Amino acid sequence: MGKETFKSILTRLLSSAGVTVNGNEPWDIRVYHEDFYRKTLTEGSLGLGEAYMSQWWDCPSPDEFITRVLRGNLAQQLKPNLKLKMDLFLSRFFNRQSPAAAYRNGSRHYDIGNDLFVLMLDKRMTYTCAFWNNARTLNEAQENKLDLTCRKLRLRPGMHVLDIGCGWGSFGKFATENYGVKVTGITISKEQAELGRQICKGLPVDIRIMDYRSLREKFDAVVSIGMFEHVGYKNYATYMKTVHDCLKDDGLFLLHTIGSNITTTLTDPWINKYIFPNSLIPSIRQIGEAIDGLFVMEHWENFSVDYDKTLMAWYENIVANWDRLKGKYDPTFFRMWKYYLLSCAGAFRSRSNQLWQVVLSKSGVAGGYSFA
Repeated sequence: MGKETFKSILTRLLSSAGVTVNGNEPWDIRVYHEDFYRKTLTEGSLGLGEAYMSQWWDCPSPDEFITRVLRGNLAQQLKPNLKLKMDLFLSRFFNRQSPAAAYRNGSRHYDIGNDLFVLMLDKRMTYTCAFWNNARTLNEAQENKLDLTCRKLRLRPGMHVLDIGCGWGSFGKFATENYGVKVTGITISKEQAELGRQICKGLPVDIRIMDYRSLREKFDAVVSIGMFEHVGYKNYATYMKTVHDCLKDDGLFLLHTIGSNITTTLTDPWINKYIFPNSLIPSIRQIGEAIDGLFVMEHWENFSVDYDKTLMAWYENIVANWDRLKGKYDPTFFRMWKYYLLSCAGAFRSRSNQLWQVVLSKSGVAGGYSFA
């Protein structure tokens, strides 16, 4: 197939999604390298992202471009290449989120440098979806999320809470300061643990470097905010059984996770290679099968639109602070990171990705569940 054929096919596909090559709208792309068409058609989202990193194409609003590509279901019109088929095949046989692999996977993203995250995130270092109802700033929106999470868990002074995937300790610090609880947080990132301990110094927050599969204690409540995406479908049942064993009989478990509209065993190839190695966005079906026989689903809420706003706020922070970061991170990294934030924002805007908060109990809350 010649270059002109690749160009013709991809131009037609993009046009069906409302995108014009070299057009004048903010979501129209401008192509600077003719191999862009072949690479995108033959490699899908991986080729599209790598072509952006190589400056083969650009547009004023990549987030809006991705929104239209996803709404137009263009990915479903491209045939998967041999490598993608092989990855799908292998994912059914190998556990890519085993305990040993989990540490390697986490380190590749969360240990790239606290300086980057300090300048990108809110003052509490909360690397998960914020809730923007009645919030004007990222700081306010993240505190909204943390407070709502505490209220959904029905926290009371003196309770001991487990935070699986605690990051830099933002939930632990907020919950101990505002609800009088004690928090044990676990992470597999050395960089997160080191800074998190500094942030939570003097508070009843214990941050440990450990895999969730090593937990053997009992807690009054369990929370997991933005960590389940790293568990992997082969480990969902083990994860839920671990939480069940750690939770006291009258306790609540809150799961905060990105969600997929479809059930799959692979993540997006570009995200997998450059951002979150061996991650996977769970579906309702996968979560349901994992909690079957273990938990009662008390409450399920969708905040996908809020993640779009959160990602755009992070993007604005990165752009505003790039002069303070460019001594450590090269221009290719900058384009990669921008593409990560903007493409993810487009995925939530298109409603291809969801953001769920799910409240679970072991035997059902007597009289029904509610939170103030």
